[in-house]
Amino acid sequence: RILRRISIVMHQSLRLLVALQLVGCAVTLNLLSSDVNSLHLAGSRLSSVGSVVQRLRGGSGATATGLDENGHYTLVLVRHGESQWNKENRFTGWVDVPLADTGVAEANRAAANLKEEGFAFDIMYTSLLQRAIKTGLAILEGLGLLWIPIVKTWRLNERHYGALQGLNKKETVDKHGIDQVNLWRRSYDVPPPKMDPANEYWAGKDARYNELSEKELPATECLKDTVARFLPWWDSVCAPAIKSGKRVLIAAHGNSLRALVKHLDGISDDEICGLNIPTAIPLVYKLDRNLKPVKVDGAWAPLSGRYACDPAVVKAAIEGVANQTGKK
Repeated sequence: RILRRISIVMHQSLRLLVALQLVGCAVTLNLLSSDVNSLHLAGSRLSSVGSVVQRLRGGSGATATGLDENGHYTLVLVRHGESQWNKENRFTGWVDVPLADTGVAEANRAAANLKEEGFAFDIMYTSLLQRAIKTGLAILEGLGLLWIPIVKTWRLNERHYGALQGLNKKETVDKHGIDQVNLWRRSYDVPPPKMDPANEYWAGKDARYNELSEKELPATECLKDTVARFLPWWDSVCAPAIKSGKRVLIAAHGNSLRALVKHLDGISDDEICGLNIPTAIPLVYKLDRNLKPVKVDGAWAPLSGRYACDPAVVKAAIEGVANQTGKK
């Protein structure tokens, strides 16, 4: 009888233990279900936040990869605003001339135009010359982006105009004739006379060029030379940055930017000589995944890119650049 009672008690204890385990499993399942629901909710919220962040990061429809809704990269180019020597109609080249007051106003206008269209950037590339640097800085300030990286390189400098640097363009025409000056200024492969190292504007005296080799330091350049020193930088620095998803702004000069658009659009040697890029008007390119340009609405032939500005303003600015050697 005692053994029977012990057996009953053990059986009841076992049933109680099983029941408790079942209750525990049910509670665990409920908790897990609650956790899963919470995770789904949290994931949904994170996805929403991520989408917002991605939209904010991209600007103008771009994603975290730098591609817009059509799968294109955006590249913005801007020539510096009018410099003091532009205003005085002098050959500038590598001479570090400041912006004129009009150039500062042009840079601020460029910033306003880009802001109105919702542009944002991750990095700015510019030259070693203050007129380009300050134009880019004015744009970044207008966009609230002074904090982004700014990378300067001599390879984005203006074309070196040799012994013409510092001379008045109209006076040079009077001395040498319009055909000769246009050959120096606009031919693809004929450089101006070389600058003598004794010249006050010789770049070899400037500390910013101390790291350049004797071969790299120019005494004069034609556009062909500018293309040759520009393209290695494009291939090794800028193109990889764009492909990595960075939204790039390049603030540079008329001829270094002509070197770039010649490369992008495959413009012939003859046609590029007649192309004028206006001061401080953003030029917006769309590039495919292979960095080939995609022609956009409003493209300014022969370019695939468009100017982010009123077309009448663009036309007047281009004509102003073209007429520089004819100023009185």
